[in-house]
Amino acid sequence: MATKRDTASDIITIPNILSFIRLCLVPLIVWLYCGKEDYTWAGIMLIISGITDIVDGFLARRFNWISDFGKILDPIADKLTQAAMLICLILRYPLILVPFGLMFVKELFMTVSGLLVIKRTGDVYSARWHGKVATCLLYFMMILHVFWTDIPEIWSNLTIIACAVMIAVSFWQYGKDNIKILQQHEKNKNNQ
Repeated sequence: MATKRDTASDIITIPNILSFIRLCLVPLIVWLYCGKEDYTWAGIMLIISGITDIVDGFLARRFNWISDFGKILDPIADKLTQAAMLICLILRYPLILVPFGLMFVKELFMTVSGLLVIKRTGDVYSARWHGKVATCLLYFMMILHVFWTDIPEIWSNLTIIACAVMIAVSFWQYGKDNIKILQQHEKNKNNQ
């Protein structure tokens, strides 16, 4: 969906401030988990980060505080939080490398294709349902592993694999969507 260009009042909104707070929580979460090995507080900060993500999305939609800046800042805060926490968890649960690798490839593709979409169409598109489901599963899996330090291997593996599958599904859907948008733009351009 196309949106208007942002002004200063569109950038300094409560949802964008919450996204900025999430960015600031990333080093704190890493320090608590790896430096202090205080898994409880690391988990609490991760939950707070997840809650601010839900709240900023709700507020942005409810009060029409959606901005192009926010559409970029929000996923950056999300992905940095997720990547940092996954890297911390890989040290204890090596299978987490699978969803981390999928997420890395997906985000690299999404960044390149998303920038192409913005450059060619001028539009910034919001997250879709499959991306939100993948994010919810990812947070569930991370929080479970942070708090349940002696999680049985079967539960650990099942949640990690479920998360990896949903990331792969989301990658496929976003890839199809962005390629379709680019193809449609080229078709419209050629028909003018």
